[in-house]
Amino acid sequence: MAEFRRIQITLFVILLLQFTAVAGQNTLSVIVRAGDEVTLPCENVIIQDCSTTTWLFRHEREASVELIEHGQIKDGIPKSKSDRLSVREKCSQVIKNVTEEDVSRYTCRQINRYGQQQDPDAVVFLSVVNMEEQKNTDDRVTLICSVLTDAGCEHTVKWLYEGNETVVEITPHTCSACVIFPPHLNQKLLKCNVTDKKNGNTLLCNVGPQSSCKKPGNTTVGTDNTSTKVQCAARV
Repeated sequence: MAEFRRIQITLFVILLLQFTAVAGQNTLSVIVRAGDEVTLPCENVIIQDCSTTTWLFRHEREASVELIEHGQIKDGIPKSKSDRLSVREKCSQVIKNVTEEDVSRYTCRQINRYGQQQDPDAVVFLSVVNMEEQKNTDDRVTLICSVLTDAGCEHTVKWLYEGNETVVEITPHTCSACVIFPPHLNQKLLKCNVTDKKNGNTLLCNVGPQSSCKKPGNTTVGTDNTSTKVQCAARV
């Protein structure tokens, strides 16, 4: 009877610890432009050599997949993914040449040599800014700026134009915006403004072959997991 009681107490403590770990997990949200490099910080590092650090990613309604185990890229990860991964200072995970396939929930987890989890998870939600250009039958150009997310839209997207606004047609959509303009327009005057409604973080993305995103006043930074195909209505 005493032994049964001890087992009950042990199971209760384990469940309590698991609940506490979930409830107390650290959560961050990161936005990056497609094609750029992004650093996902690990907020629960225990050992600086990353020997206890495991990184996982999980698309909504899918099982988690380990990318990094004990600080090393795990075998079996597709080369198209593993070649773009690395672990850097403070066990942060770096992804080069970000694509829409990288949009996901990433978890930094600390696991000791006995296979036991240490401390709550540190979770990072990665969203990607994507731009798509379309040519219209009337020779005008359409640009669509959208945010690709894994768990619903928590961003605002809008086009900013520094010139005469009567020559452009801007249409807002859910988590995206499109702009239609004549081919002679100076595209350097266009910027896509993306804001995370949860934390207020903003990126300003310019247009062109050397396009990039930056935080205002800072240096350049590097629902389903699919692009939102937006059709801008042509002006009659």
